[in-house]
Amino acid sequence: MGKDNQTWMHEFILLGLSSDWNTEVSLFILFLLMYLVTVLGNFLIIVLIRLDSRLHTPMYFFLTNLSLVDVSYATSIVPQLLAHFLATHKTIPFLSCAAQLFFSLGLGGIEFVLLAMMAYDRYVAVCNPLRYSAIMHTGLCSRMAIVSWVGGSINSVMQTAITFQLPMCTNVYIDHISCELLAVVRLACVDTSANEVAIMVSSIILLMTPFCLVLLSYIQIISTILKIQSKEGRKKAFHTCASHLTVVALCYGMAIFTYIQPHSSPSVLQEKLISLFYAILTPMLNPMIYSLRNKEVKGAWQKLLGQFSEFTSKLKT
Repeated sequence: MGKDNQTWMHEFILLGLSSDWNTEVSLFILFLLMYLVTVLGNFLIIVLIRLDSRLHTPMYFFLTNLSLVDVSYATSIVPQLLAHFLATHKTIPFLSCAAQLFFSLGLGGIEFVLLAMMAYDRYVAVCNPLRYSAIMHTGLCSRMAIVSWVGGSINSVMQTAITFQLPMCTNVYIDHISCELLAVVRLACVDTSANEVAIMVSSIILLMTPFCLVLLSYIQIISTILKIQSKEGRKKAFHTCASHLTVVALCYGMAIFTYIQPHSSPSVLQEKLISLFYAILTPMLNPMIYSLRNKEVKGAWQKLLGQFSEFTSKLKT
């Protein structure tokens, strides 16, 4: 078989979720609405944190980064998915596929590390509140955010490079909604053991290591909360972490289920649903979780809406 036929494909075909036109139109409308809610919700969180000085704290600095990652991750997958719902030929050029894998994989890795950084922030807030400002200073927060972005990006560069150097032969059909890592690796017509080892190693570094740090942080947090004498104090300490803990449970659970054991990975349909969960549902829910379960954010919303109401009243008069 010729070298060109082995290694270079001009484009791939994404099989997506369905081939039924009516189903695809319904999914297009549903996912478009969810994507718009995702973009609007995360944008409003970023603007709210920027405008309200009470939210200029390490926790909300990391939340700003998380919202930026969420909306970017959704944008790396959903617009192409929506376009394919209405397209007859669901093709994606080679370079676009590589770019989609790079951005989605990189942003996913960044999010997992960011959640670990946020867990450390909550650990300091609950377990060492008197030194919180001294420990979580601006310089440390900036370095932690940089580590998250750089770590996820480096892993993505490496995984994308070793994945797209695999000979694909004549395999052009990707049975997925996007150019997802495991789906692209399955196209290879050679042994992919080295790639599976690389996926395992990167999963341990960018998934299991942050997860263990989150776990250790919350063990210490729970231990500290249980030592608080007053019921009100325990309730206040728990609410400090409730939003972050909910997001952690959403994000880490399915990622561990999907990537830790490539050989025993879930079915193709399950992989597609998991990808939709991360591309659409999680980025849409995160702003809601932080808005509905957080008194400071709810207070900031009320203040902003009150100022907006006063502004509109002045315009009418």
